[in-house]
Amino acid sequence: MTSSDLIAVRRGRILALVGIVLLAFSLRSAVASLSPLFDAIGEDFDLPAAVLGLIGTVPPLCFAVFGLLASGFERRFGLERTTLVALGVVGLGLVARAAAIDASGLLLGSALIFAGVGVGNVLVPALVKKYFADRIGLLTTVYTTTMALSTFLPPLIAVPIADAAGWRVSLGLWAVFALAGLAPWIVLALQARRLAAAADVDLAPVSTRVFGRMWRLPTAWALATTFFASSAVAYTSFAWLPKILVDTAGVTPQVAGVLLSLFALIGLPASLVVPALVARRDIVLPLFVIASACGVLGAGGLLVAPASAPWLWVSLLGTLPLLFPLVLTSVGLRTRTHDATVALSAFAQSLGYGVTMFIPLSIGLLHDASGSWTAPLVILIVISLLALPAGVVIARRKTVEQEWEPRHGSW
Repeated sequence: MTSSDLIAVRRGRILALVGIVLLAFSLRSAVASLSPLFDAIGEDFDLPAAVLGLIGTVPPLCFAVFGLLASGFERRFGLERTTLVALGVVGLGLVARAAAIDASGLLLGSALIFAGVGVGNVLVPALVKKYFADRIGLLTTVYTTTMALSTFLPPLIAVPIADAAGWRVSLGLWAVFALAGLAPWIVLALQARRLAAAADVDLAPVSTRVFGRMWRLPTAWALATTFFASSAVAYTSFAWLPKILVDTAGVTPQVAGVLLSLFALIGLPASLVVPALVARRDIVLPLFVIASACGVLGAGGLLVAPASAPWLWVSLLGTLPLLFPLVLTSVGLRTRTHDATVALSAFAQSLGYGVTMFIPLSIGLLHDASGSWTAPLVILIVISLLALPAGVVIARRKTVEQEWEPRHGSW
């Protein structure tokens, strides 16, 4: 490789790094910036409970549906162009949401955002695999930490900004990061197109049946189960944990809000540490044991002695979502080929989110029917235990290609 080639590769990796960080930031800030402003928005136009319910429950559905479609989009248009469009849709949705004049406009803008996020969720591990195959752990740390920060930051500053400049500014400012993220992906998409034209090859991966193969592979199912366990506990906690704490531990709503922030904050150190442990030291099963045990102890503590140490139970429960960065790291490590990475990411996330969307709703209905939080907390314990058999499969260190080939021939 000539010096000019090395410079080109280095520039491409720098652009990809900037693009991945801005993409990851936009995927979470777009989702986390709305709910704190419902009261402020409600002063300008009516927000029916049905619309607020849809905005709260549609994200997992969109993540599942558009995560499922992401593999097909990537095959048709290429990785960089699909990323560019997904991020553009997120930016457009953020602008549309900030400009909404009624509840329907707010819902439409949110739907655009969630569609783009659903595709982007799937593509990030594939982007890391393509541009940083030798640094999967490090780059996964970078983007999962970015996601954690962009989940924590918007709710913290949304209301102060709205008080100072209005809710439209508070919502719309996050579009700046999405629109800025378009620049590196425009350059990389053009570069990928030029390289493909020079090599006289199609941008699409060779196989169009790779996603279908995931249904027959234990590792794919194990990753989907792990993703479900992590996201189900997280979404249920964000939806119901404050009410659970108020009803069972006797804390005030203000304290319950602080404890929910503690739950979210626990994910930050996990994002920093877990990818390196998985990628560099291949520590997988112990992390599953820790996550599962913490989930069981946290939900169990809220079940049997909620008022004794609510901060401890919340901290333990907040440890289970360490499985999220573990899954994202494993997607890159348990594949050899680019098309397998996209397909595995799409399978794990779309299936995981698809089942997750029923859990918070079911928890609420079960509580209404029983008048108690006992059964919902038992469900969280069961979900926490599901991670253990999945961890045994993922810890075998087999790629999906290695699982396929002995049974079905060459990949």
